[in-house]
Amino acid sequence: MPQKNFIPQRLRLWFDARKKYHLSHAQIQMARELGMNPERLGKLNNHRQEPWKLPLPLFIEKLYLKRKGRPPLLVRSIEEIAKEERTKKESRKKFQSEKSNTPFPDGLSD
Repeated sequence: MPQKNFIPQRLRLWFDARKKYHLSHAQIQMARELGMNPERLGKLNNHRQEPWKLPLPLFIEKLYLKRKGRPPLLVRSIEEIAKEERTKKESRKKFQSEKSNTPFPDGLSD
C-alpha cells in the first residue's frame, strides 16, 4: 500500500475519512461523485443518539442510488487514483521537457 506522503492533500482527506468512518472504496467513490465534503461526514454519521438517521455507509449508498439509479460501474481506490494522477503528471513533465529540448524546424524561433 502506498504511503500517505504520496497521496495529494485533497485525496488524503478522503483517505482519512475512509479509515475514520469505516467506509469501503465504493462508498468513498460514491460520496466523491455526489460532491460530499470529507470534513463534514461527521454531521451525517449516526451517533446512536439519533435513531432516525441511517448509518453513514447506508446513507451514502441510498443517496447515490436515488440520484444515479445504479451502483458505480468501476470502483477505484484513493491509492489507484493518486497513482494515476502521479503517472499522468510525470508523463506531462516528460513531454514538456522533450518538447522544450527539440530545436525548431527550418530556422523558426520563438
